[in-house]
Amino acid sequence: MKHTLNQVFHSPKFVVGFSILMVVLLTVFIYPLIVTDKPLKIIAQGSFFPPGVYVNVFDSTNSPATYILNLENAAARRIASKLSNDDRLAMKEWLVADGVSESEIDITNTEKLLALWVKNYDPKKDIKGMTNARRNYFVRLDKSLEGLLATEGAIIAAQNPKTGTLEKIGSIEQSDYVNINQVANVRLLLLGTDNFGRDVTTELVSATGTSLMIGLVAGLIATTIGLVLGLMAGYMGGWVDDVIMFFTNIFTVIPTFVLLILISYSIGQEKRGPFTIAVVIGFTSWVWTARAVRAQVTSLRNRDHVNLSKISGHSIAGIIFTDVLPYIASYVIMALILQISSAILAEAGLSILGLGPRTTETPTLGLMMNWAMIYQAQILGKWWAYFPVLLTIALVSFSMNLMNTGLDQVYNPALRE
Repeated sequence: MKHTLNQVFHSPKFVVGFSILMVVLLTVFIYPLIVTDKPLKIIAQGSFFPPGVYVNVFDSTNSPATYILNLENAAARRIASKLSNDDRLAMKEWLVADGVSESEIDITNTEKLLALWVKNYDPKKDIKGMTNARRNYFVRLDKSLEGLLATEGAIIAAQNPKTGTLEKIGSIEQSDYVNINQVANVRLLLLGTDNFGRDVTTELVSATGTSLMIGLVAGLIATTIGLVLGLMAGYMGGWVDDVIMFFTNIFTVIPTFVLLILISYSIGQEKRGPFTIAVVIGFTSWVWTARAVRAQVTSLRNRDHVNLSKISGHSIAGIIFTDVLPYIASYVIMALILQISSAILAEAGLSILGLGPRTTETPTLGLMMNWAMIYQAQILGKWWAYFPVLLTIALVSFSMNLMNTGLDQVYNPALRE
């Protein structure tokens, strides 16, 4: 056993795959201890907030300490954050359409560009060929440009409880800064928020754990069924083999994913929990394991050590568990790894079609993809809502296939180096 484990952990492919899977598992277990929010808790009033560090504006305005920093290019960076290159090109587009010569427009000179814009832009002008949506865009752009080049600070005012009028109580200069460690409420949204305003990172970690659980349960069920049927058919042969292979061939003819869709749909949305989906996947995925185990056992049942056990009067169950099963144990482990990986992909496929676990309790990787597709994240360019999910599915599947390939190199004499 020790020698076998030593061989396994000396396989580069197995070690790489195992390491990736361990990183994923450690993240699933450790992250909830640090961030205790519920995975489906709505924390944002809006959808698809981009990744970043979010600082509470009220707390930063009322920070106990304000610092003056005279940083170079601070004004240029402030302008660039409000006036992107796409906005500059759009302003040029409108000005040219209005009749301004292209030679007069320099989008790199912010002051001249804004001067031209203020002089010529009129939201009431009817530009030929411009759609209503494009016209509204220019109206919003014009409003965002107000005070862009201003150098004065912002005034803080509060209502006087006696007179009911606003009175100046302070001001914020453009050179005022606060230390982020002194702001009471700061939240890191590593992957932003999804279409419902939920933290994608927290949701992704929980979904990964749930999908791994579904894969493990489904893999254990499928491997167990396939192993038992394969052992019986391969060792006992005769009519037992014929009956088992008859049902196996029936399931082989029916496409597994179509069968999954039909069963999931018949169960109904309210009864489809993660465990239920795992059981359904497990009971529809045992076929190839049973056929492969049967083939292995058929080649073993007439070996000398098996015949010796028969002559000695050992029971069929005893012979199977002591003389046959140990010889195919490595194959069964590899089959289990592939079954887990296949089950995770099957759940993702079902959930994308809206036939996965119910959507109001526990997220899965497939459900996150389903939500992203429904709210057109891929069309809107909100990559953080779907790309990390795809990457996680790919990493988990890749790690398990690497582990399986590594084990195959260790146990398969034809591939052994």
